[in-house]
This record gives sequence, structure tokens and C-alpha cells, in this order.
Amino acid sequence: MAIFHDRMGRELTLEEAQGKVGNRLYNYMADFSLFVLHLLVNIPSHHLRRFLMRIAGAKIGKYSSIHMDCRFFSLKKLKIEEDSVIGYGVFLDGRDKITIGSHVDIASEVMIYTSEHDINSEDFRAITGSVEIGDYVFIGPRAIILPGVRIGKGAVVAAGAVVTKDVSEFVIVGGIPAEIIGERKLKDPKYRVGRARLFQ
Repeated sequence: MAIFHDRMGRELTLEEAQGKVGNRLYNYMADFSLFVLHLLVNIPSHHLRRFLMRIAGAKIGKYSSIHMDCRFFSLKKLKIEEDSVIGYGVFLDGRDKITIGSHVDIASEVMIYTSEHDINSEDFRAITGSVEIGDYVFIGPRAIILPGVRIGKGAVVAAGAVVTKDVSEFVIVGGIPAEIIGERKLKDPKYRVGRARLFQ
């Protein structure tokens, strides 16, 4: 009779159980490190925040800013090009690649996911998909971007939209799930997003 079982009730050998215990301890340490990093990146200084996030593995271009209370699971797969602003309280999943172009404006409390559960799998396992956001994109407050989505250059995602599929260049999407609701008239943007608010 087996002494060890996994969360699905499957019998485990001693070696398998030891591997799971080691993995659990590693995850506890990773979670604690993430907790400390979240505390540190909430210091009200964009320069210090960028510095700490770069040390943790993020690639952040010149003149880009991340406001306070940004959350993530990992920064190693995050790339933000230059002159982009990430608003207050944004969630950047980071378990798969997130690529954010130049001159992008992501408003407050946007959530960008790169992992979700497979609701049809027997073990409810996680599946991942990278997210790519093109140059000059604007994402309105509290929008949600799901794994595997590509948002084309100059597109606009309305506040509160849930983006489940790719968005073409220069279109405006909104709703749940997000659908095309308009088209952006500006087709050759050259603006700079500008500086972020100090101490935020």
C-alpha cells in the first residue's frame, strides 16, 4: 500500500514524493522573493523601480515608466520598448512572454495574462501563451488581455474590454468579449507618450 499520494489521489513512489516536496520548498522561496520584490518596486521613484525590475530580469527601454502597485509573477519574460507608460495597479503576468512596443499607454488596473487553466483537462493544468502589444497602442482602464493575444500597432482597447483574440492595427475594440467598435483615424502616429507622474 502506497504511503504517498498527490493532490489527484495518484500513488507516488518515495522518489516522486521527495521531488514534489523539493518543488514545493522552491515555490515557497520563489513566492517569498516575489513578495519582497513587490514591496521594493512600490517605492515612489520611477528610476529606482525600473532599476529593480531590470535586475529581476525585465527589459525596459529608455523613457518608459511603470507606476506603483504593478504586479507580476515573473519579470524574466517581460520586454517594454521605449517611451511607454504602464499605469497604476497593472498586472503583468509574466509566466510567458509579454512584449510591449514603443509609445504604448496602458491605463490603470489593466490585467495582461499569459497563463490560464485548461478547464477540459483532467488535472486542470495551466496552459500559456505569449502576449504582444504593438507600438502606439492604447489600452483603457481595467481592460483584460488573455493569453496568446496580439494587439496590432495603433489599436485602441476600450475600458473594461476583455480581449480574447488578436486585434488588427488601428482598430478600436470594446466589450466582453472585445469586438471591433470603430477605427482609429490617425494612421501615422509620431507622438511621444510623455513623462509619467512623479511619486506614483
